Amino acid sequence: MKIEILFEDTYIIVINKPNNVLIHNSYYARNIKDATLLELLEEQLNMPFYPVHRLDRKTSGVLVLAKQKENVAIFQALFNSNEIKKIYLGVVRGFFTETLLIDSPVKNADTKVYKNAETLCEPLNTALCNIAVHPYENSRYSLVKLTPSTGRMHQLRIHMNKISHPIVGDYKYGDRFHNRMFETEFSCANLFLHAHCLAFKHPFTSENIEISATLPNDWKLIMEKFSWKI
Repeated sequence: MKIEILFEDTYIIVINKPNNVLIHNSYYARNIKDATLLELLEEQLNMPFYPVHRLDRKTSGVLVLAKQKENVAIFQALFNSNEIKKIYLGVVRGFFTETLLIDSPVKNADTKVYKNAETLCEPLNTALCNIAVHPYENSRYSLVKLTPSTGRMHQLRIHMNKISHPIVGDYKYGDRFHNRMFETEFSCANLFLHAHCLAFKHPFTSENIEISATLPNDWKLIMEKFSWKI
């Protein structure tokens, strides 16, 4: 698997992470034996890289990695101080039509302590499908723009489930009937959450960086079927 490189300089590399690829091995994913993103990148570019932030295994899109381990903390500080703007796209169940700021704590998987979490959710488009999904005769979906101001684990997936608009393809927090419909009708089993855009001021060069990641193939299929554009 070749990883798409979106940006590279002396300090960082920014890539388009594919669906279903772990960034690195972890206790929580100990049963997954596939090559990790770090292993794939090292094999592809013949050097090690150090993740600055994280994306869930099932989430695709923009990911920043440092070339020198000592620079990780410098770039992480931008995330921690909310100086990096992250924009995600999601396909969710139901019609989502009004902008909403979701301010709801999320439980830390390690400490079991709830931490504040905030996500701005904005509607982009809707689609009505003439395909029955239990218990209804048809099915409704929305394309949403998600802008988190915090970075809790599974934050966007938890927040969208909390407002009854779970992300399609989410087998932990989502709706199994809609997930199954996407699998059987569209052959799409991936999570429809994509880290679309990331913008920040480079801490070393002072350059304003804005990077977007192209959509995976299953996204392109659904965008065409629903006549959606971004």
